[in-house]
Amino acid sequence: MSEFMVDLTAINPFDRQRRTAPIEVMVDTGAEVSWLPRKALEDIGIASEKKEQFETADNRLIERDIGFAILTAEGYITTDEVVFAEEDDKNLLGVRTVEGFGVLIDSVNHRFVALSALPCPANRKLGKKKENNI
Repeated sequence: MSEFMVDLTAINPFDRQRRTAPIEVMVDTGAEVSWLPRKALEDIGIASEKKEQFETADNRLIERDIGFAILTAEGYITTDEVVFAEEDDKNLLGVRTVEGFGVLIDSVNHRFVALSALPCPANRKLGKKKENNI
């Protein structure tokens, strides 16, 4: 399968006038979260909120800062966590962002396909579970 690239823009959720220029990222359903260059995120005022560890393809553990951003690509928009990628890291659009966009990935034609409706859990009643009285 060939690489599927899109332009992703990050927007500061507290000041929507502050946004990155479109950044070319690889759509990677093997990545949980999206990765964008640290400098681009810092330039628009995205703050690091926590640190997470990630396992690389060669089984190394690395630690990266995580922040919160509004992400948009191909006319779709969502809010998500975003990894502050270092210079040697790839820029990625992760599966959680894809799910937030409410799209499927057409990897043959390299495009997003909008879902007609978002799936929801099976219909169930909320409340306390009744105990069996034996």
